[in-house]
Amino acid sequence: MKTLDDKVIVITGAGSGIGRALVVQAAREGAHLAISDVNEAGLAETVDLAKNVGARTVRSDRLDVADRAALENYATDVVAQLGRVNVVVNNAGVALAGDFVDLDQADVQWLMDINFWGVWNGTHVFLPHLIASGDGQIVNISSLFGLVSMPGQSAYNAAKYAVRGFTEALREEMLIAGNRVGVTCVHPGGIKTGIARNARVSANEDKQATADLFDKKLARMTPEKAAEVIWAGVRKDKARVLVGADAHALHHLAKLTGSRYQDIIAKGSDRLLPKKAKIV
Repeated sequence: MKTLDDKVIVITGAGSGIGRALVVQAAREGAHLAISDVNEAGLAETVDLAKNVGARTVRSDRLDVADRAALENYATDVVAQLGRVNVVVNNAGVALAGDFVDLDQADVQWLMDINFWGVWNGTHVFLPHLIASGDGQIVNISSLFGLVSMPGQSAYNAAKYAVRGFTEALREEMLIAGNRVGVTCVHPGGIKTGIARNARVSANEDKQATADLFDKKLARMTPEKAAEVIWAGVRKDKARVLVGADAHALHHLAKLTGSRYQDIIAKGSDRLLPKKAKIV
């Protein structure tokens, strides 16, 4: 896929952050868009931005990617309206901070339903249409934390590693089958989005401190720049796209040190982790 022009592109989690930036750039390049989010106000803003840069077509839907039946109906409706699908970007995601022993199981299930099953089901319902297009691409958003583990992020790590493993296996299967469907797994580092501010945390975590650490120290790249990197990788049918200097640095650290990177991160945890909440 060398161009986004005249492609029908589906993007979830389009109401803010990376999803919104991907929409705007694709609109600017002449794509037809089907975008969704649970945040209807944010989604409406994205629609306006896409139209302002000359989007050919923008279909918008409130969609909860954790709802398998809703995704099935959505895929059917999108193809019925737009005739085909060329690209699916499974971007919708949430965050959950807290040590494993402190996590509430309901919060873990919430995260997995969105971050893993949302990607799995989003891929599953659209894959037949991508194969039929003869010019398809699956783009699944994992994370830097799908390449390296981080204390306080066990649930998020679990989901993002799962997305990576699933996506890489799917790419192999598409190659073996000879299907004209590229598969790309994306690993963003710290991107200036609201994911930390909107995250859930365990009872022992200080949510404000967690959000401040991410916003002030870890989020270095703008969503717009991230979108440029991602679309450039998609055009080249890259199997893996790392987004941000931090993603590249930590990935190389893990490759150089093997499992010892875990010891290095643990020893530096005082500088890496936010303060805990004061339990009264």
